[in-house]
Amino acid sequence: MESVEAERDVVERVLDQYRTWAVVGCSPNEWRDSHDVAAFLQRSGYRVIPVNPQCHADEILGERCYPDLASVPEPVDVVDIFRRSDKAGAHVDEAIAAGAKAVWMQLGVVDEAAAERARAAGLDVVMDRCPKIELPRLRRR
Repeated sequence: MESVEAERDVVERVLDQYRTWAVVGCSPNEWRDSHDVAAFLQRSGYRVIPVNPQCHADEILGERCYPDLASVPEPVDVVDIFRRSDKAGAHVDEAIAAGAKAVWMQLGVVDEAAAERARAAGLDVVMDRCPKIELPRLRRR
């Protein structure tokens, strides 16, 4: 478990330094949190790549949607996971395999074992947080 200061440093580093985010579980439905957060990231200047293993949408938010991280043809900095905690570990493993720099597990998504695997592989890990909440906090400083 990281200290509060170390966790805050990781959140800041991920939001400041990493610009390309694959949003796993991104929904084409505007009323879903995953869609709203992905749109927020786009408006905030991040490149968003929608990934949805259960959705057959060709495009979400004007970007091509992929069925899994392995199908994404470009490097991804952050894998933002909008899936249940029991599904998160598989996506963390995909992030490690894809060479991502960080994994971000959304509010309510917690998988300590997967987080440890990611850290051991050299990735930054943010868990049980939302960039739509954290980015405005960071910008107020």
